[in-house]
Amino acid sequence: MEKNREIRLEKILHGGDYNPEQWLDSPEILERDLELFLKADINVVTVGMFSWSLLEPEEGKYQIDWLLHIIDRMYQNEIYTILGTPSGARPQWLAKCYPEVLRVNEKRERNLFGGRHNHCYTSPAYRQKVREINFFLAKELGNHPGVLLFHLSNEYGGDCHCPLCQEKFRSWLKKRYGTIEELNRRWNTTFWSHTYQCFEQIESPSSIGEMHLHALNLDWKRFVTAQTVDFALQEKKAIRDAGCQKPFTTNFMGDYDGLNYRKFKEVIDIASWDSYPQWHSKPEPQTALETAFMHDFMRTLLKKPFLLMESSPSSTNWQEVSKLRKPGMLHAASLQAIAHGSDSVLYFQMRQSQGASEKFHGAVIDHYAGEDTRVYREVCQVGETLAGLSELAGTIQKPKAAILYDTENRWALMDAQGPRNVGLPYNETAQKLYGGLRRLGIDLDVIDMEDSLEDYRIVLIPMLYLFRAGIEDKIKFFVENGGIAVMTFWSGIVDETDACFLKGTPGNLTDVFGLRQMEMDGLYDKEENTALPIEGNSLSFKRSYTCQKLCELVKVSDAKVLMTYEKDFYKGLPVLTCNQYGKGKAYYICADMEQAFYDDLLEAIQKEANLEKPLSYIPKGVEVTTRESDEAIYLIIQNFNPDSVDMTLPLQEYTIIYGENTQKLAGFATVVLKKMKQ
Repeated sequence: MEKNREIRLEKILHGGDYNPEQWLDSPEILERDLELFLKADINVVTVGMFSWSLLEPEEGKYQIDWLLHIIDRMYQNEIYTILGTPSGARPQWLAKCYPEVLRVNEKRERNLFGGRHNHCYTSPAYRQKVREINFFLAKELGNHPGVLLFHLSNEYGGDCHCPLCQEKFRSWLKKRYGTIEELNRRWNTTFWSHTYQCFEQIESPSSIGEMHLHALNLDWKRFVTAQTVDFALQEKKAIRDAGCQKPFTTNFMGDYDGLNYRKFKEVIDIASWDSYPQWHSKPEPQTALETAFMHDFMRTLLKKPFLLMESSPSSTNWQEVSKLRKPGMLHAASLQAIAHGSDSVLYFQMRQSQGASEKFHGAVIDHYAGEDTRVYREVCQVGETLAGLSELAGTIQKPKAAILYDTENRWALMDAQGPRNVGLPYNETAQKLYGGLRRLGIDLDVIDMEDSLEDYRIVLIPMLYLFRAGIEDKIKFFVENGGIAVMTFWSGIVDETDACFLKGTPGNLTDVFGLRQMEMDGLYDKEENTALPIEGNSLSFKRSYTCQKLCELVKVSDAKVLMTYEKDFYKGLPVLTCNQYGKGKAYYICADMEQAFYDDLLEAIQKEANLEKPLSYIPKGVEVTTRESDEAIYLIIQNFNPDSVDMTLPLQEYTIIYGENTQKLAGFATVVLKKMKQ
């Protein structure tokens, strides 16, 4: 927690992305902004991320007085600054002088100037120019008392296929595999006669070249992550070399699969992310569950409080439909981030731009710039609430359950060409498992295969197709020593280079789960099967459940069969099994089951693991989350239903520090409870 305490304030951070450079010729607008910020309890702004062309209008000629004035003015009014590095969007002169900085797409076509992140992370010229501007910013502003932390770039993402990247990729592969013979063996290049004679023959995946060598595709994605991380580390080094010791963050993009965010642990001191759920496109409790999952993913990256770096106070301008948030939704969504471990509620954007791409993206201050707008009033309400919940800043979560959600596994799954090429339910299965415990108020970490399992009593393992980082040994040790593992279909199929295990699957875990996978049936969209309980099963299941999309056929050795298929040629084969292994248990789910199945299964397992629920009864659509300090435990109860629900609060143990003491919890309402530790 030491790094997080470096930026801990008396208040939870409230503010967001601000682009004052658009209004330098209108000082009255900047003064009006400050006035509105203060009324809304804004205490931090993020500046500088898209300011390169103004900070360095010509190569080597810097102008920084305007930015220093903004930081000074904010600090004088007790508003801190998160200082962004401008590498996310380069100026025209840079692309003109150094054409190599522009990206080359997978068809080997070089982009024209424009857009964001249209630059090569390998380019020595781009790296040098980024270093120079970062060094200058850090030297001139990095130690300003108003600068809270450095924000590296903006939403790192994308790849480049230029000759520079090809050479770097080949070097990366040579370091990884040592010899071309070893690469050929691991990649299984004899298939389709694609054997390489030397590393120089290897090209990145392309639609006009190689796209079906799955190990190549997988390693390219790993390389892109490694190269992006290396670029970020170089950004960080420039700032450190300038004598600035402020902490670092960079804003991740939620469930973005272009990068493995866990590899950024050595870059950042604080995780942060940009949250843009499509509220009201489906029942709000479902959107809340999906958003909670990503909050927990971000919190688990460093296992400490994170920052909600961007959220829209209104509609977005880039989603298919620019849906307004209904009254109360902004407040509920903001407090959900706090509940799951955020120490901030920050927005994109603070003031709407007058022109260009995001002129209609929601903002705290719109083009009218009045304080009587619905959105501004709701932002003020959020600010007032956060000011009253300042004691939550720095508090943590200590989950005893985790879900294993691994980016590299996801890459491999989506590229596997079977058993279902459209609608492979990886995210859905993860969400169902996660939701099965979350509806009980059980907090979860969202981990990957590189993490330890030793802190948990329950580990959920959805569709872990690819095994790496010794995960089979970790699972075996976890169960053997008393843990409960819940693994689903299509797990343990391939190794880290997407090569199939040859001696039974799940790979090296057939003894732990007491079974062996045989076949996988992909169901058409209109097909379904049913899981029937075995009479006298250990979970006391009485009802049947529907399954769709995928049905796996397994052969049991030691495992006990708890449910079987109702029909088809695999009628009577297992759907749910449990194997006692050492001191623990290993459950295996053979089919893509409906949510009710996961709810019932995980409630039974929660009792079996003696995980205490925070409340004895939680109505449907209500989320209960826990944060704690050394002295106190905080219970955050949120109703994500638009209508009120009956709710009994545990006031014999807790006191209310936010919200109302009523028998009904209003739609989108939040109550925060506190009890002191003994």
